[in-house]
Amino acid sequence: GPKVTYVPPPPPEDEQAIFAHYQTGINFDKYDENIVEVSGLDPPAALMSFADTNMCHTLTVNIAKAGYSKPTPVQKYSIPIILAGRDLMACAQTGSGKTAAFLVPVVAQMMKDGVTASSFKEQQEPECIITAPTRELINQIFLEARKFVYGTCIRPVVIYGGTQTDYSIRQVKQGCNILCATPGRLLDIIERGKIGLHNVKYLVLDEADRMLDMGFGADMKKLVSFPDMPQKDKRQTLMFSATFPEEVQRLAGEFLKTDFLFVVVGHAGGACSDVQQSILQVSQYFKRDKLIEILHSIGNERTLVFVDKKKKADFIACFLCQENIPATSIHGDREQREREIALRDFRSGKCPVLVATSVAARGLDIERVQHVINFDLPSTIEEYVHRIGRTGRCGNTGKAVGFFDNNSDGHLAQPLIKVLSD
Repeated sequence: GPKVTYVPPPPPEDEQAIFAHYQTGINFDKYDENIVEVSGLDPPAALMSFADTNMCHTLTVNIAKAGYSKPTPVQKYSIPIILAGRDLMACAQTGSGKTAAFLVPVVAQMMKDGVTASSFKEQQEPECIITAPTRELINQIFLEARKFVYGTCIRPVVIYGGTQTDYSIRQVKQGCNILCATPGRLLDIIERGKIGLHNVKYLVLDEADRMLDMGFGADMKKLVSFPDMPQKDKRQTLMFSATFPEEVQRLAGEFLKTDFLFVVVGHAGGACSDVQQSILQVSQYFKRDKLIEILHSIGNERTLVFVDKKKKADFIACFLCQENIPATSIHGDREQREREIALRDFRSGKCPVLVATSVAARGLDIERVQHVINFDLPSTIEEYVHRIGRTGRCGNTGKAVGFFDNNSDGHLAQPLIKVLSD
């Protein structure tokens, strides 16, 4: 394709924008009712409040400014495990605070170890690498990291595809302690010699099941087999997701030390209980009419509509605009600039409906998404759990509607029944 020239706008630098966060919902305290299972030898005790760790004052202040008043279950168990230097695989429902569960202890350890700012140089040697499957998600993790390192010399950097490579390289060269990156761009920058790996103490795989499956598994193997990447017994590897199918748990073992701990909050792979799920039997030919009917009935509430194909995302968004419903679309074939504008228009409420492929299914944390509509159901139940988890986050409630067509969705019937009955 043509040479990519897009340079994303720099994120705002004022303190208020850095610490912007949204409100916890009515069911936030309900998280504590979840049963937590920790498997593995000799796990450290859970953390009851952020004050219980001997983190430095700056980090404690940043945690409070970022709106974290008390730890959620995944944070209570993960933070002490990571601070104790153990490898971790953690499974907790969508929207329950997994990002902070790995960022807080990693930043705390880096501060304790006296990480110094890295100066401008051709090859940077980050202490932490965080990787995630989509550009929008890795950028969100980076924005979250900026909160916790605020006022310290630790520098997080984000790089992802769809942007000018030279721009990514310039960002890295200016200093990099925490590198947030999508797999393709990460490998590219390492192969160009801009990132040295021998200093890596923490390797974090967010949406880890996606990072280890057919999609990115080969990239992850390549990453850990670079000659200067510390072997698994010389680094700390952390994996987080809302779903961990058993075959992925087996693959994960190749990356983790033998004494890793596995934390499961609630049902492994269970749907978020704050999302009211409805399944409607709608055949292929009546889906558009049903969609219009639902969107008219819910008015201007923020709604995410999932479809199975990139072209269909544009087609449906166009169709909705003709019906006077302001909509935009996001998918892998849109230029990065367009993807970022679509997300911005959705976040701001300019376009209350976002039509998306699975590129928006994982991790995205957008305030006041009240509805998720699966116009097309996904091919796997894990994907379904992630998609509906774009609503009902942080103790807020939400609604999800799925259009079920016997001809195309029969394979999902059994696993759907299990998720719904759980």
